[in-house]
Formats: sequence, C-alpha cells, structure tokens
Amino acid sequence: MTHRMQNKIVLVMGAGSVLAASAAVTASAAAAANSVTGANSGAASRVIGNGRASAILYAREGAVLVVCVDIVRAAAEETARIIAAEGGNAEVQQADVTSANQVKALVADLIARHGRIDVLHNNVGITAMGGPVEESLESWHHVMDTNVSAMFIAAKYVIPHMVKAGRGAIVNISSLAGIRVTPYPYTSYYASKAAVVHLTTHLGLQYAKQGIRANSIAPGLMNTPMVHQQIAGQYPSVDDMVRARDAMSPTGKMGDGWDIAHAAVFLASDDAKFINGIVLPVDGGQHALMR
Repeated sequence: MTHRMQNKIVLVMGAGSVLAASAAVTASAAAAANSVTGANSGAASRVIGNGRASAILYAREGAVLVVCVDIVRAAAEETARIIAAEGGNAEVQQADVTSANQVKALVADLIARHGRIDVLHNNVGITAMGGPVEESLESWHHVMDTNVSAMFIAAKYVIPHMVKAGRGAIVNISSLAGIRVTPYPYTSYYASKAAVVHLTTHLGLQYAKQGIRANSIAPGLMNTPMVHQQIAGQYPSVDDMVRARDAMSPTGKMGDGWDIAHAAVFLASDDAKFINGIVLPVDGGQHALMR
C-alpha cells in the first residue's frame, strides 16, 4: 500500500454493506458479500458494497481513523470489525443521514473528540423503479432526500470545519445514471444522481480557494448488494441479471465495490490535489457508448 491516507481522519457516510436475505439473493452472492479478504480476491469479493469497500481501503491506505456511519449499526460494526482485524482504526456511528439533527450532532461529537475531519465520503444511495406516472410522490421525496439532501446536510456541517482547517476533500458517489439514461425506468434515481454531480461541482468550485476539493464518482454497472436488493426484480432471476449486466459492460464483466474504493481513495488523496469539481465515471468505458 502507498499510505495515501496517512494520518487522515475519514468520515464515511454509508459504510455498511447490507445484503438482504431474500429469494432474490443467491447463496453464493450472500457468501461473497461476507468475504473481503483482499481487493483482488476474485469472486469472493465481488458483492461488497461501495461504502464498505471504500472504508476498508481508506484504512489500508493509512487513515489514522475511519468513522463508519450507517443507519444499520450492525452493518457499520461489521465494516469496523474488518478494518480492526487488518490492524486499522475505526469507530462506529449509527445515524440517519437524512436527519439534519443527527448529522449535526455526529459531526460536533467527532470534532470535539478528534479536532478535524479530513475526508468526507458520501456513499448513501437508493433506487426506486418507476417513471413519473408510476412512482409515488412519497417515493420521489424519499429518494431525493436519501440521495441528495443527505449529501447537502453532511456538507453543511462538515465544510465549516474544513474551512477552518484550510483543507479537506469530499467524495460523493453519484452514478452513471446521473450523466446518462440507462435501460432502467427510475426517474427519481436519474434526477437525484444528476443533482449529486452538479452539487459536487458547485461545492468544489465554491470552496477551492479555502483548500477544499469536491469530486463525484459515477459508478456504471456494478455487482453490489444494492443491485441485488433493488434491481434484481427487473430480471427473471439474479443469475439472469448478472449475465445481462455483464453483457452490457464493454469489458464483459460488471465492476465491484473495490473499483469504486480505489477511485475514491485516489480522489481523496493528495495525488489528486489539482483535481476538483469533476465527475469520474468508473464504468469500464460504458459512458462513451451511451448517448
């Protein structure tokens, strides 16, 4: 490892990796979700979430502390356990990232105990199928709150401390759906992920002179727990989904959580000190095929 996160305190919103126990999830996928022995461990690491993989890699790259936040405490605890087992340092915080009061209190507590937050990584995101006619207003607001408002709230309370420190890096996870229309009918997901891209660019430019960078990542076709939970229903079976999504990728295979993690660590590190306000597709080149 290159220790690109040496001495950094990293706050990861959505650091868990929950794979729901349902008929839509194969036993092999569930087993894979629980195996994270290495970033290059092949099939055994294919179904790890973007947030969990990123938290683990931040620690592997030398972060002095990775704060694992998730609405499901057990999910964050599992991520922290993996980090600790590898000799890293992590702490667990349970919070609803759409709650301004909870996020405000969380950030205040971290600053009181640790004095700084060097990297803010916003990973929380959900999908909901349906166009504007089919999707309910309640679903629309839920997706927008979870995917966009949560990132605004985190930025609202973290950025003042980064400004005070004169430095900071923000990595927001968007989606290829934020810059391209995909085969899936999910209006609120498109709108929310496009909003994440522009919000992030705005943050990067507004605070650039204060030493803060903000960049977003646009994952393409990924084999992650969210896909197994929220998209598999669009296919006859999970195996059909995996085959179809693999076939759609220019590389012949979907990416995984580790691909997003490596991009996130790079953007958060000083290696990317002159990279600001961009959206980075991590998609095997698919963005160039979709017009």
